[in-house]
Amino acid sequence: MPFVISAGWFRAALLAAMLAMPAVALAVQPDEIMKDPAQEARARNLSRELRCMVCQNQSIDDSDAPLARDLRLLVRERIGAGDSDGQVINFLVARYGEFVLLKPRFELHTLLLWGVPPAVLVLGALALWVNARRRRAPASSVPEIAPLSAEEQRRLRRLISDDGRGK
Repeated sequence: MPFVISAGWFRAALLAAMLAMPAVALAVQPDEIMKDPAQEARARNLSRELRCMVCQNQSIDDSDAPLARDLRLLVRERIGAGDSDGQVINFLVARYGEFVLLKPRFELHTLLLWGVPPAVLVLGALALWVNARRRRAPASSVPEIAPLSAEEQRRLRRLISDDGRGK
């Protein structure tokens, strides 16, 4: 007998799934939105690249923190003043440091930040490759154990006959 879900159960399950999902909160308030759609699109794109200094793992576009709102307004103010995207980013970096960028620039002082993850991946892959080669090494490469000398054999017989006491 096939399993059939009634429409009532389906609706209840759908409602429960929708309630369980976090709502996407748009942090940008209506009073922040610029009148020019092109400028607003630029501001939104820039806001997605900038870190909320309070939340630290969110962009200012996603954050409801008061500081994020201030930064969004500052971005819109700079765009309204005629700054290019690069000028807005440079202004914010000069004021708050590289930490304000969600994706840091590739420069000499961030080389370690950008270089370590690929280096770790390469070293890990190399270690796995070396380990796999060692496991596949033929048995002939394992050194053979030399037989016991006559003196070693006599000593072993003596130890065994004395019940391991070694007298």
